[in-house]
Amino acid sequence: MSEACRAKSNLDFISKLEGAQPELDESELWLELLGDAGVVKPALLTPLLQETNELIAILVTMTKNVKRRR
Repeated sequence: MSEACRAKSNLDFISKLEGAQPELDESELWLELLGDAGVVKPALLTPLLQETNELIAILVTMTKNVKRRR
C-alpha cells in the first residue's frame, strides 16, 4: 500500500492498488490453510480473515472510484 502513495499518476495508482489485491487474496488463502491444518485456532483467524476481506473491499472501492474519476 505504501507504494500506491508514491504513484506518479492515476494509472500508476490503479496499477498499484490492483497489484495489492492478489497479495491480499494470497494472505487470505494462507490464513485459511493455517486454520484447516490446525496450526492456528479458528477463533484467532476470524478477525484476521475479516480484516483481510475489509481491506480487499477498500482496495476494490478505491480502484473503482479512481477509474470513474478518469
